[in-house]
Amino acid sequence: MGGVQSLGLPSATGPHKVGCTDIMTDHRRKGSFFRLYYPCEACGEVKHPLWIPNYEYCKGLADYLNRDKRWCAPLLNMAFGYYEVPVGWDASFRAAEKYPLIIFSHGLGAFRTVYSAVCIELASQGFIVAAVEHRDESACTTFFLKSSVQNLEPSVGATTALEQSLEGSEIPPSSLAEMEEEWLPYRKLDTAEEDFALRNKQLCHRVEECSRVLDVLRDINNGKLIKNYLPGHLDLSVMKACIDLKRVAVMGHSFGGSTSILAITRDSRFRCAVALDSWMFPLTDDIYSKALPPVFFVNSEKFQTSDSIDKMKRLRSNNNEIKIITIIGSVHQSQTDFTLLTGQLLSLAFETKGTIDPIMGLNITNKASLAFLQRHLDLQKDFDQWNALLEGDGEHVAPVN
Repeated sequence: MGGVQSLGLPSATGPHKVGCTDIMTDHRRKGSFFRLYYPCEACGEVKHPLWIPNYEYCKGLADYLNRDKRWCAPLLNMAFGYYEVPVGWDASFRAAEKYPLIIFSHGLGAFRTVYSAVCIELASQGFIVAAVEHRDESACTTFFLKSSVQNLEPSVGATTALEQSLEGSEIPPSSLAEMEEEWLPYRKLDTAEEDFALRNKQLCHRVEECSRVLDVLRDINNGKLIKNYLPGHLDLSVMKACIDLKRVAVMGHSFGGSTSILAITRDSRFRCAVALDSWMFPLTDDIYSKALPPVFFVNSEKFQTSDSIDKMKRLRSNNNEIKIITIIGSVHQSQTDFTLLTGQLLSLAFETKGTIDPIMGLNITNKASLAFLQRHLDLQKDFDQWNALLEGDGEHVAPVN
C-alpha cells in the first residue's frame, strides 16, 4: 500500500523474549478484557498473532474514520490484515523473577493491539504489560461474550437473578450455553450532546477498567484461579508471585494519556504515569490544584495546543517530578503502530508519519519512558543511561519549559 520502505513491527531489543495472550475475565460487558505481554521462555518455532485480531476491527476503524465500511473495511484489511506481531502467542511465561507491571490505556478509536511496538519493547526489558481494551465506547470497536440465555436480558448491564447466580462461579463454565461475540461499536457524538460531558464520563469508566485489570493481575499473583473466557493455552497460575505489585505504573496514549493521569489520582497502587501525547480535554479543572504522583509527558510536535501545554505546566507547578518533553518531527500517530505499518500513500491520507524516522521516534519514546520508570519504580536496571531524555536533552527532543 504505497511506499518503498520495509513495513512491519520491529523485534524487541531487550534481553527477554516476549510472549502474549488475550485475557477476558467475566464474559459480560463489565468484565476485564486485555492483551498481556510478558517475558517468556526461549523456545523454538512460535506462533505470531495477527496485528488485526478480527475483521470487525477493520469495520470499526472505517466507522471511526467516517468512511463507508463497504469499501474502507476491505481496504484496511488489505493494508493491515496480514501483519503479525513478533511475539510468541501463548508462549511459556518466564517465572524466574518478579516483574514490575504496566497497565496501558489506548487512545480514541484504537484497540488493544495498536501499541504493540511499545508494549513489546517494555516486556522485553522485564515488564509485564497489560494493554486494556476499553468498553466505554471509545474503542473503534470491541466485544464481550453473550450466551443464548443472556440474550433474553432486557439490557446490557442489567443484573438479573440468573446473572447473579453466574457471578458466584457455582456453575462450572462447561455448563454455560455456547458463547457468542457481541460487538460494541464506537460511539459518535450526538448533535445535541456536549462533548466534554461524554468524554469525561468515558474517562472515569476507563480509569475503573484500568483498576479492575490491576485487580485481576493481583488475584493471579496471589494464586487465585482466574477463568479466561477466550481460547488460549497459557496457564495463568504460573504467574503466581511473579508480579511486583509494589512497582506498578499506568501508561497511555492520547485519551489513554488523560486516563493515566486520572488513574494515579484515584488508585494509589499506581506509583507513576507515562502520558504519551496526552489529550488533556477530558480532565476536570479540579485536577490542576492537586499534587500528583510523578507524571512523564512525552508529546509529539504537531498535536498539542498551547492550552494543553499550559495544563501540563499547571500540573508540573505542584510537583517537580512531573516532566514534559517534545519529540521533534513527530505527529500524534508516531507513538502508535500505524506509523510503522503505513506506506507513503496511507501516511499522507491519515498523517501517520512525521519527519522523524518512525523507528527513531519510537526508540526515543521507549528509552525516555524506561528512564522515568526506573527512577519512580526504584528499579535496579541500567535505564538511567537515558536520564538526559527526561530533561529534553538529546537529538530530536526538546524540553517544555
